[in-house]
Amino acid sequence: MKLQISIVAILLSLFLSGFQREPKHFIALGIVAPIEKDSLVSASGFGLIGESVGRMIAPSLSEEKFKLNLKAISKLKTKLYMCNVMFPGQMKIAGPNVKENVVLDYVDSLFQRAQQAKITLIVLGSGTARRLPDDYDVKKATLEFASLCRKIAGVAAKYKVKIALENLQSKETNFLNTVKAAAEVVRLVDHPNFKLNADIFHMRREHESPESIVNAKDLLIHCEIAEDEERTLPGIKGDDFTDYFKALKTANYRGPVFVEAGSSYSDAQLKYCAQFLNQQIDKVYKN
Repeated sequence: MKLQISIVAILLSLFLSGFQREPKHFIALGIVAPIEKDSLVSASGFGLIGESVGRMIAPSLSEEKFKLNLKAISKLKTKLYMCNVMFPGQMKIAGPNVKENVVLDYVDSLFQRAQQAKITLIVLGSGTARRLPDDYDVKKATLEFASLCRKIAGVAAKYKVKIALENLQSKETNFLNTVKAAAEVVRLVDHPNFKLNADIFHMRREHESPESIVNAKDLLIHCEIAEDEERTLPGIKGDDFTDYFKALKTANYRGPVFVEAGSSYSDAQLKYCAQFLNQQIDKVYKN
């Protein structure tokens, strides 16, 4: 009799604990934020955090500073999943003034540090570094850039790092302003370590259809988001991203969605942002 009561108690405990667990969502959420905000980010419902190359793993950082960063990374509650702003603005990666040997030496050092920090994804936006002279032939630039990126991808493979090429709005650069254009480069590169980031904020700024996500479904490994008008956290203005989330679902996307917005937000706004995104994403993915 006592054994039966014990079994019932255990089963009841397991049953009740199931209701106390955090609900499981369809897509993991991350946010680009200083790692100093790690505790707040974690408490708000984000499991992943993103930082900049310049602050975390840039070759220009001293060895002492890099080791301090490694120590800080090891103590994070969230996972440092990615770094962005891959190239400094003065290092040209597209157009007539590219110094290929300089670029390849830089990425070798960069990816070596990324591997040490256990960062497996670097987002390639770098609007200033890839800006073209106004009279430069875009088709020529595309072929040249793809050739360079294929070599960069080969270095990335050596260190088990993947690169996600980002579409950027025309206010930030004049080259690869849409997911469609970025996807064309990724197809030309044709390397498993060089894939696509669909930034929904930039897509909306450029009035690009969600269909571009579906058309690039075989290339997509990353996704970023922010509200359109002032690049605010999702939920502050209440932007509806449903059509883009539907496109992600149609594309069978299972990677994370990363918020990349302004940094002046309250604790409550950050927590609501995670709830807001989960609600919109879960509604789409469960149907």
